Amino acid sequence: MKVGIIGTGYVGLPTGVGLAELGNSVVCVDKVAEKIDMLNAGKLPIYEDSLDELFFKNVKNGRLKFTTSMKEAVAEADIVLIAVGTPPHPVTHEADLTFIYQAAEELAECLTGYTVVATKSTVPVGTGDEIEKIIGKKNPNADFDVISLPEFLREGYAIHDFFNPDRIIVGTNSIKAKNIMEKLYQPFAEKTNILFVSRKSSETIKYASNAFLAMKIHYINEIANFCEKTGANVAEVAKGMGLDKRIGNRFLNAGIGFGGSCFPKDTMAMAFMGQKAGAPIELVETTIKGNNKRKEQMAERILNAVCDLDNPKIAVWGLAFKEGTDDCRQSPAIEIIEKIINSNAQIKVYDPKAMQNARKILQDKVIYCDDMYETASGADVLVILTEWQQFAQADVNKLKQIMRRKVVLDFRNMLQPDEAVAAGFVYQRIGLKYEK
Repeated sequence: MKVGIIGTGYVGLPTGVGLAELGNSVVCVDKVAEKIDMLNAGKLPIYEDSLDELFFKNVKNGRLKFTTSMKEAVAEADIVLIAVGTPPHPVTHEADLTFIYQAAEELAECLTGYTVVATKSTVPVGTGDEIEKIIGKKNPNADFDVISLPEFLREGYAIHDFFNPDRIIVGTNSIKAKNIMEKLYQPFAEKTNILFVSRKSSETIKYASNAFLAMKIHYINEIANFCEKTGANVAEVAKGMGLDKRIGNRFLNAGIGFGGSCFPKDTMAMAFMGQKAGAPIELVETTIKGNNKRKEQMAERILNAVCDLDNPKIAVWGLAFKEGTDDCRQSPAIEIIEKIINSNAQIKVYDPKAMQNARKILQDKVIYCDDMYETASGADVLVILTEWQQFAQADVNKLKQIMRRKVVLDFRNMLQPDEAVAAGFVYQRIGLKYEK
């Protein structure tokens, strides 16, 4: 099938690569000429595990192309996926649909023949209706259906998730559109659930799912605080909870709070939609407040660890909002660093993938290092903020030799407590009051 994808970010690019790998002819369009030039030069603008291999393969065989021309991507396409950003409004925190509606207006003039227009971006309930009106007004002769096709790709695992989906949701009441989507997803028909629902239900499913997972993260962080006060171990508590099939073990890793491009944005949008509809979702509202407070608590713990020092040196491992990605958007690690920047401390930072993106946010307010041991050298306290596996393999005896003071704040529970304490460290982790 011929597929056009509008947007080449963390959703559009992996989706385009995945659909090309399935044998479709895919053309991705983006208004940012620099990004398209990079892609046509064989350079990826984002980091995703396994993305590069499939990218080069499908560019070489001609199934994957990139352009700044909307007409080239949309004309003759069977399906057009809108995968542009929906950032939060700076005041109301509702989803800003400016880019969505701009894409709808531009693609409308390029439609030829029957086309399924799918919103891959996360959009509020009723957005499909508005897109339908925009296209119909711009091109009254267009033959099309607008459907909702929410994405469920985890950053860092987008390629894996594309080929191993636990469900595919399609929001449409059109039989014609349903038939085309069944054809597109035929390779997954026998191994996953393909659920066809109404468009508004589909638009709600993504928000409801992300809000629920965010609440789960906030809940286990509150349980972690409880464990630290009572002597319980949150890791053991989470394991016991997760064995209950009604709860499950995912999203029960206590830490520094949720972040990234989805959970903060989607919880705020869900709360706004609830208020607007006259059906406030108080659990979501509480989760948002609690998550903001969580990052303040983590910053306070760092500052308390060096409050007795003049000109302390703080080493930070981890800048991305989670492991497996270079994305620093709404990263709790970055937000925590921003809260301690105005102290009298020198802050050195390291991340295996996210240094470039972090520089755009933190600029020259911190010192950037080339590896994790250089970062820790001479430090009074080491703080772990992202769960990269290489941090779990750190040599605590080497750290003992290079750090000025032996203090580790392991906010991702990466190290082995016994090893850290045996090496002479004052060691703190999340959800465990560790005693020798």
